Amino acid sequence: MFAPFSSGYYLGRLYVQPHAGDRPAMHREQHGHVVAQLYDEDGPEPGPAAVDVPGEEPPERVTAGDDTADDDRPLVMKIGGTHIPVHGETGVPERTVALPADWLEATRVKNPPTLTEVLLAKRERMDQLLAVADDARSART
Repeated sequence: MFAPFSSGYYLGRLYVQPHAGDRPAMHREQHGHVVAQLYDEDGPEPGPAAVDVPGEEPPERVTAGDDTADDDRPLVMKIGGTHIPVHGETGVPERTVALPADWLEATRVKNPPTLTEVLLAKRERMDQLLAVADDARSART
């Protein structure tokens, strides 16, 4: 569950753990649920009410699987001091953000899997952050 935190973010607690994939990921269905609730362009952004992320059990570790389907519309989360584009992917436990080694190191999360405070960018803030990332990527090419 994410609760209002500031004008740009919701605050929640998710498990952060290592991931062998090439990009940050979370449980595919939960990702889709949060994307629909926060970023659906057909409806207004939620007001001060909390954003619900179903699932209350502690997660299991990420398992390697052949099913790598994912959702290309990222959520933007801030873990530690690092903004991270998080995609939906099968094989990631509920209430978990699974990070490749370079992203995990950038967050400075110690002894994963660890229950960690996570900031979830609201729609307007997410758009700003993704635009900056796109500009930086374009400048490198």
